[in-house]
Amino acid sequence: MSEHAGSGPEAEGQFAGRVAVITGGARGQGRSHAVELARQGADIALVDRCADLATVTYPLATPADLAETVRLVEAEGRRCVAATADVRDLDAMIGFVDDVVAELGSADILIANAGVSTLGSIFDMDAEQWSETVDVNLTGVFNAMRSVAPHMKRNRWGRIIGISSMMGRSANPLIPAYCASKWGVIGLTKSVAHEMAHSGVTANVIAPGNVSTDMLHNDMLYRLMRPDLESPTKDDVAGVMATLHVQPVPWLEADEITAAVVFLCSQGARHITGSVIDVDAGASARFTA
Repeated sequence: MSEHAGSGPEAEGQFAGRVAVITGGARGQGRSHAVELARQGADIALVDRCADLATVTYPLATPADLAETVRLVEAEGRRCVAATADVRDLDAMIGFVDDVVAELGSADILIANAGVSTLGSIFDMDAEQWSETVDVNLTGVFNAMRSVAPHMKRNRWGRIIGISSMMGRSANPLIPAYCASKWGVIGLTKSVAHEMAHSGVTANVIAPGNVSTDMLHNDMLYRLMRPDLESPTKDDVAGVMATLHVQPVPWLEADEITAAVVFLCSQGARHITGSVIDVDAGASARFTA
């Protein structure tokens, strides 16, 4: 792990003196969360695999992406540490968080954001496709929570946020592993909320709708959404994407998810735990609960 020290003034903002650990922090939602929490005073610890997976049909983040997120955090005048590690590796995650605490002083906020999406039918999905998706999206969230929980319990303060999906509250065909893993994040986080309730630590879930990141904008998903076209474009899939929401928008921006992250980390949310916050352009209006 390498440390990148910001050179700006002492932090001001509601998260001054806090340290936020963000998995999948190299780009997309993770980058958005990191930069905004830094802007509001937190020091940041980023971890990302920064390498592709064979079963994932779109490119994953790169070391250059991670370095850019570090640069953006430092531009806010905050300290940032970053490591390339796999959230599926519990020992690596525990070691990373322990190092963060040693270098930055604490681990107060966890955004368990790392996730992937694999396409495949129940008729032909193989064991590797299933395992890689579930291991990243669910076991990786457990590993991150397991790594920060002892530090938060000792400090008697913490905010744990698991990133699920509207597909963790409903379902679509051809993404069984993704749906199962994102449903699992909700059950896992609710259980953690019970365990941490007497330690001043909250644990909640955000369930986004379609978010405008690389997981959404890639050729394989475009072809799934518009099989009638040989090479569908972003404009071609927008209408289909919008049908997954209730409000007539095809996708949200990452900063809309970040706004919910900031709220759940705030003092005003200190008595919200075990909850699911839907940020999904109304898709949850279709759910029974």
